[in-house]
Amino acid sequence: MASLNDIRSTYLDFFARNGHKVVDSSPLVPRNDPTLMFANSGMVQFKNLFTGVETRDYTRATTAQKCVRAGGKHNDLDNVGYTARHHTFFEMLGNFSFGDYFKDEAIAFAWELLTKDFGLNKNKLLVTVYHTDDEAALIWKKVAGFSDDRIIRIPTDDNFWRMGPTGPCGPCTEIFYDHGDHIWGGPPGSAEEDGDRFIEIWNNVFMQNEQFADGSMRPLEMQSIDTGMGLERIGALLQGKHDNYDTDLMRSLIEASAHATSSDPDGPGKTHHRVIADHLRSTSFLIADGVMPSNEGRGYVLRRIMRRAMRHAHMLGSQDPVMFKLVPALVRQMGAAYPELARAQSLIEETLKLEETRFKTTLDRGLKLLDDEMVRLPEGGDLPGSTAFKLYDTYGFPLDLTQDALRERGRAVDVAGFDSAMAEQKAKARAAWSGTGEAADGKIWFELADAHGATEFLGYDTETAEGVINALVRDGAAIDAAAMGETVQIVVNQTPFYAESGGQVGDTGLIRTATGMAEVTDTRKIAGVFLHIASVVEGTITKGHPAKLEVGHTRRRQIRANHSATHLLHEALRRALGDHVAQKGSLNAPDRLRFDFSHSVGLTAPELAQVEAEVNTFVRQNSPVDTRIMTPDDARAIGAQALFGEKYGDEVRVVSMGVLDGSAKGADGNTYSLELCGGTHVARTGDIGAFVLLGDSASSAGVRRIEALTGQAALDHLRAQDARLADVAAVLKAPAAEVVDRVKALFDERRALQNEVAQLRREVAMGGKSGGPEAKEINGIKFLAQVLQGVSGKDLPALIDEMKTRLGSGAVLLIADTGAKPAVAAGVTADLTGTVSAVALVKAAAEAMGGKGGGGRPDMAQAGGADITQAEAAIAAATAVIKG
Repeated sequence: MASLNDIRSTYLDFFARNGHKVVDSSPLVPRNDPTLMFANSGMVQFKNLFTGVETRDYTRATTAQKCVRAGGKHNDLDNVGYTARHHTFFEMLGNFSFGDYFKDEAIAFAWELLTKDFGLNKNKLLVTVYHTDDEAALIWKKVAGFSDDRIIRIPTDDNFWRMGPTGPCGPCTEIFYDHGDHIWGGPPGSAEEDGDRFIEIWNNVFMQNEQFADGSMRPLEMQSIDTGMGLERIGALLQGKHDNYDTDLMRSLIEASAHATSSDPDGPGKTHHRVIADHLRSTSFLIADGVMPSNEGRGYVLRRIMRRAMRHAHMLGSQDPVMFKLVPALVRQMGAAYPELARAQSLIEETLKLEETRFKTTLDRGLKLLDDEMVRLPEGGDLPGSTAFKLYDTYGFPLDLTQDALRERGRAVDVAGFDSAMAEQKAKARAAWSGTGEAADGKIWFELADAHGATEFLGYDTETAEGVINALVRDGAAIDAAAMGETVQIVVNQTPFYAESGGQVGDTGLIRTATGMAEVTDTRKIAGVFLHIASVVEGTITKGHPAKLEVGHTRRRQIRANHSATHLLHEALRRALGDHVAQKGSLNAPDRLRFDFSHSVGLTAPELAQVEAEVNTFVRQNSPVDTRIMTPDDARAIGAQALFGEKYGDEVRVVSMGVLDGSAKGADGNTYSLELCGGTHVARTGDIGAFVLLGDSASSAGVRRIEALTGQAALDHLRAQDARLADVAAVLKAPAAEVVDRVKALFDERRALQNEVAQLRREVAMGGKSGGPEAKEINGIKFLAQVLQGVSGKDLPALIDEMKTRLGSGAVLLIADTGAKPAVAAGVTADLTGTVSAVALVKAAAEAMGGKGGGGRPDMAQAGGADITQAEAAIAAATAVIKG
């Protein structure tokens, strides 16, 4: 039996033999389409090739693309685990033509692969075509010898694909497999098409038209092919299964789940194991591609998937976190095809364990609330939306998790009520995804890249260079010249200006020509084209003119120091905290550096001191900072650290710094820090100057943030601290070395004085050590009431206890005249609490002074008043309580 890994390889090898470039799967977070939450099909990474705004060195491609559908328009989450073919994560096998071959070859390729390489029975296959696509129907008759009854014409959009309301579009042909008449269902287009007898295994899109806003279409100049075949579906078919979850890969994950939960993989918990196996894939791949659980956007969807899987593990009887234990099984199955899984394994395990630990603290309480509510519901009644909202707002249960729990009981949620409760309480709802802005529509930049090529970056070796102005862009349109006072984006053929990337901010500086000068305020990059965002400060800047470009030297030097220090900081954190530490974001600006990294708890003072000292050790070492160019695989093979989720090209820059002594072990032999990085760096670590940590804080769940200073900024910070210490020493009239001891002594002295003052206040309030107010006897109960000056509300309990001791038996009411809102306290000795309550006394007194509430125990209670002038009335009210 061919494994899913074998089937994937067979598919890619087939198209490679037929002239296709095997392209790695793109990350799940799309880099070229901000409208998508996750990559959901194989064509996503090729969108700009299909629209013609980008060209590459190949016109045929094939991929095994990892996909997630669990949010937004493409959301299969609710069905996962309950059906045979729904997944949050799946692999889409695809072959693509960008103006190369078209319908004849695409259909022939599909038929040959399915019937020869995969050996499917030709008699079990049938196809659909768009009802007007006579050309595709004729090709199928020619290639497969199909009769008309096995070529089904579909008149709906099921067989017509559109990229959007406007843009490329075209008819589809889909290939179906007939599992036999022992399974209910009819062919596509029939009344029974939703049955499981005929299963779609291949979709082939003929991208031949362009649609316009008015509804009209015209043929595209470049006609293309976009195909897709789900690996899980074809795998189930080739392995003789009718359920994707019975394939070898999914079965291995299900059995790992069963082993970890000590339960039967095919028993009553079968659905739970299926959910866990599916969600293990989607969560692990999302984390490997840089997504972390959060309360919004992609991170929120990840958290929903994780918590759904964790609830199913809980229902299997698991009392401890279990998801992280399954990651090695996933890496064994898919790590060879997707090496990012193995690289991120420790981070995936750490993230899953942390999230599951947190969620389990609320899961039991949330499920108990759900159980209690279900008891009160009428037979067949829906769960009130207010209860579902409480589960969401208080216990972190997404609505679909509650719906999933109720589904197993044959119940539903009043969704309208949930929405109403959300609106009424103004709770933070999951925001609709609106894109990251990372890859906005860049048609003009792709056009410039095609016309002039990518901008060549010279800034690794120089901060000044000469170039030619290839284009000027203002408000998204190309212009020929820009005059003084105008803001424009300047494109040159080569530049020393670094474009914002990888956490390093864009360079600033000057661009001079024979006719004018522009001040560059920022540098960005789109499609390989560097955009110098500039204001013309002299004369006119004109397209086609030669120019001299000069980066702001001081600013660049500061940025370099901060970026190199970030690399040292990253390695110091890994060594101090563990291999799970991975970069989750950074800022390398001229005035400071900021570094976000995966870690679940704040750093202790000793840990911060250790990290700071280690970085400074390698700064003082003043070792060379070396850069090598190599393939990503070679870089990782020598231990280079890479950003999870980052898409690297065929070549990468590997930056190394720091030398370990013979007793220590590092990446690439004795190298201390080794990272893939496209930024600019110092020549030697000593150029960093100095490194000072400002502290760490929480950035988001499971992510910490450190801020630090280098160079002159670090020295200025230390000098400012020294100056403040000197000021404190002068005030204390003590040497700086004795300041801490002197301050401690002052605090001890202050505490002693406070205690002494408090004791004197109590004695004064009590009328001295031997005197004090006289108690009245009411209904045989001694009652002492007094208004006190110079004491606070917090002093009253101690005074009450002392007076109760003096009375032996009786009740006490004390009112503190604090100058603001008065405080009142009451006490009753233990022998009388059955007769009169301190709570009743204090409530009566507080209400008489315009206060509310009050509470405590029968022997001691406190409250607040509003008007001290009513103190006598308060005493009278308490007296009345005793009188009954």
